Amino acid sequence: MRGDHNGLGRDLPDTPMPSPPRGLVIIGVLVLLGAVMLLTMFYTVEADEVAVVQRFGKYVRQEEPGLHSKLPFGLETMRKVPVRRVSKEEFGFRTEEPGVRTRFSQRSFLDESLMLTGDLNMAEVTWIVQYRIIDPVKYRFGNRNPSLALSDVAQIVMRSAIGDHTVTEVLRRAEIVYQVQVKMQELLNLYETGLRVETVKLQSVAPPSDEVKRAFNEVQ
Repeated sequence: MRGDHNGLGRDLPDTPMPSPPRGLVIIGVLVLLGAVMLLTMFYTVEADEVAVVQRFGKYVRQEEPGLHSKLPFGLETMRKVPVRRVSKEEFGFRTEEPGVRTRFSQRSFLDESLMLTGDLNMAEVTWIVQYRIIDPVKYRFGNRNPSLALSDVAQIVMRSAIGDHTVTEVLRRAEIVYQVQVKMQELLNLYETGLRVETVKLQSVAPPSDEVKRAFNEVQ
């Protein structure tokens, strides 16, 4: 504080702010560490999931639904995998808004749907694959990208099956679907994806253009 106008005041030395007692600092640090430990130690697994736990990046165990604990501070990490959830992959089309009036994407997916039949006819095939995770460990560590593997396998197997049949035979969907599902599962097991194919559904099999469609219908 500087002196006043009457000259009675005098300069006072700067006084440092008092530091908190050392004991309070230690208690604060311990409380913070305890909070972090609790936040990183306990977790809940939902009814349709399992948790895959890793310690220092290495798989150690699998936990079922419920409340569980793990080593805190990132020593153990966990990843939840929805093993009881059925997922769907669409080929040749995409659903943008499901419901009573389902809205589909207007984009063209001919790179997926356009195929050559065994009698050298072109067909536009759209289909759905429903699947779920049955081995969460293989799903996490057996294959780098199980979803991409499923997509590639589905397209390869479907093209192979369509190419082995005539257009007329392709219309007998049940036989084609069974062959595709069996072969897909063999390859998914080989690539250790941890996935199981639940169903394969052919949505439509049609010639790729109106002109070819008219000719196709006349032959039929």
